[in-house]
Amino acid sequence: MSAGDQKSGGDKPEGTVSVAEVWPEVERAECLARGAALKWASGVFCRPEHLERLSQYKKRESQRTTSIHTRLKSMVQSYLEGVGWGLEQLREARTELKEVSQALKTAGLESNRNTEGVTSLERLREVSVSHCQLLAAVSNLPRLYSVRSMVLETERLVESRRLLEAHARLMDLERWQDDILWQLHGAAGTAGSSLSTEDQELVAKYFSGVGQLVDALGKELWAVVSSALALARQNPTPFVSAVRIVEREEALDRALLEERGGTRGNTRPLPPGRPRCWRACFFQVLEEAVSARFRSVSYLHTRGPGLAGHLSALQHGIMADLATVRHLLEHCVPSRYRLTGAYLRASHHCLHAHLAQVSSWDLESGEIFAVLNWVLHIYNSPDMMGHPELVTEMEKEELGPLISTEGLEQLQNKYVQSVRKSVSEWMHKALQVELQDWQRDQEPDTDHEGFYQTSLPTIITQMLEENARVALMIGASLRDQTIQMGLYEMENLLNRFREALVEFGKEHRRDLSSNKNKFYLHYLLASISNCIILKKSTESLQQQQSSRSAGQFSRTPPNPLAALDRAVRRACRLVMDQLLLDLQPFLPGLLTRPWLVQGDPTPKLCHVLERHLELYSRVRPPCRQEEAQWLMVVEYVRALMKKRLVCRSAEERRQLGQQMVQDDQQFREIFHGLEGEGSVPEVNPLALLPILADFIRLKDPGMLTLEVSGLVAKYPDISEEHVSVLLDIRGDVSRDIRGAVLDLLEQSAPPLPAGYRPIFTDILVPPSTMAFCLPTAKCA
Repeated sequence: MSAGDQKSGGDKPEGTVSVAEVWPEVERAECLARGAALKWASGVFCRPEHLERLSQYKKRESQRTTSIHTRLKSMVQSYLEGVGWGLEQLREARTELKEVSQALKTAGLESNRNTEGVTSLERLREVSVSHCQLLAAVSNLPRLYSVRSMVLETERLVESRRLLEAHARLMDLERWQDDILWQLHGAAGTAGSSLSTEDQELVAKYFSGVGQLVDALGKELWAVVSSALALARQNPTPFVSAVRIVEREEALDRALLEERGGTRGNTRPLPPGRPRCWRACFFQVLEEAVSARFRSVSYLHTRGPGLAGHLSALQHGIMADLATVRHLLEHCVPSRYRLTGAYLRASHHCLHAHLAQVSSWDLESGEIFAVLNWVLHIYNSPDMMGHPELVTEMEKEELGPLISTEGLEQLQNKYVQSVRKSVSEWMHKALQVELQDWQRDQEPDTDHEGFYQTSLPTIITQMLEENARVALMIGASLRDQTIQMGLYEMENLLNRFREALVEFGKEHRRDLSSNKNKFYLHYLLASISNCIILKKSTESLQQQQSSRSAGQFSRTPPNPLAALDRAVRRACRLVMDQLLLDLQPFLPGLLTRPWLVQGDPTPKLCHVLERHLELYSRVRPPCRQEEAQWLMVVEYVRALMKKRLVCRSAEERRQLGQQMVQDDQQFREIFHGLEGEGSVPEVNPLALLPILADFIRLKDPGMLTLEVSGLVAKYPDISEEHVSVLLDIRGDVSRDIRGAVLDLLEQSAPPLPAGYRPIFTDILVPPSTMAFCLPTAKCA
């Protein structure tokens, strides 16, 4: 822009307002546009030679500016045309509103003039209404005079159970009543008012007998329907009449509802008491009749054994009624009634309520079994609802279970708890009988194999297996719960049984002098046989359980086998204690100088062992001869460790070793039958005696180190104390050899191998009799 332009643009006439002052944004936009233009021009004409294209750029920009002005003018023109058209429409609307307003004023004036003419016709209207009422009264006089007589006649027909005729008369009476009410309603409508309350009460009072007839007829109808099962076998005619009346009423209700309730503009009201819905009442009365039939079955002897008879009576009653419904009543009603399905539904609901009541009682196990068996097996069996002719109807009704899943679980839990109480009581009694048998002055009974036993395992086994068999008649789940319960009770019984064994042993030790329990050992052996029998029964019960039942019980699963093992081990321990008690008088004379000379008391020990082993043959494994063998060897070695005999010469060592070998031979003759029984332990304890004899009679003390190595290899639980005592018994071991042997033993202490049964661990070495020991010297 030139200086002149700026000057001319800067000079403003006085009194004028610039565009920038009205819209400040315009000035800012113009500045931005100028800046952008300058930036563009400086980029395009950055060199003098570019000015040659100035005319081209100027021509292009002027064309663009002209195009923009043309579009703006076109747009403004279209807006102005729209505004003009809108103003024209507004003018036309104002004109039409003026015309309508003038027409309304004229109509109002005409209406006011006509009102005066209508007033003069009121008298004529009153005369017309009076004439209509008189006409209705004259036309209805014959009916009105005959209403009371028809009511009396209909009452007689109802009382004599001529139901179809009574219903026909009743329909006539209701039609007359409805016509009169409609005529009065029409007359009132003509007069411009509704039917007055006084007129309605007058008609209702005059036809009051009709309502009473409806109630009386309904009462007779429902009496016939409720006794339909009895009537069907004698005379089904009244029932057929009742069904026809119900169908008439349903058709009439439907017609009246379609005529007066479904048609627009029809203001005629429904007759009093309509719709009656007698078909729904028919099925309701039928259900009440079924419920009454259930109540008629005697409840006097439903507890205890009578509950099964009560359920059986229900079964026969229901099936007899269903046969009557299917073969007789079904032919007396329309097929859409599906009377058999209705009776099934009513019976099912009544049974559901009745069994819920029965389940809430404090039932015993036999009663719960009767209910479960009836619900799960009898009700759906072919003898009842599973009958081929009823299966289709049952599927259509979709009645559901008689007792819900939760109810069945509660019943099964109650059954298990009741059986558990009974089982616990019987087990307690059986244990008391067992304890009394232990006090008998005679040997226990024997089975067909000659083993001792008492009645305890037979009672327990038969009881648990019988309960499992009975529970399986209901289902596998109940069987598993019953077995689980039985295993819990068996575990409790075995724990009490083990405590009784301990008390039995204490009592026997207290009364040793009185010789009260002469057959103490016999009954201990019988107890072991009993436990073995119970173990087999327990394993059989566990095998009967379903594999999926293991996770169904939240409690810790029972472990009767562990309790059995504890009881057997306790009984075996008591048997061994008794053996030790019988051996005890002869053990002090063992491995002494009189024993070395005379060989006594080994024969007496063998006699005691022989007597015990003869009794052990009357008991089932595992407590057999091997336990006595272990005990004898342990006591023999324990007597050796007491150093009652210390050799003074090589000849005494030879005699001691030879006598020990002879004792070993006598013991082997006593236990000769053990190897043929297939229960020999991995480490034969009798093999220890010849090894110890060889150790003692070894001639060269220098070979003791090698002998000890072999002894430790076979019996890794032998300790330094044991070896030291053996060296003392030899009596010829020098300090150096003793030190070398003990050092070797200390360095080569091997771990106990798997499955090894220690023997030296149970043998304690008596303390040394030395008064003191020098702390600086190694004790030999």
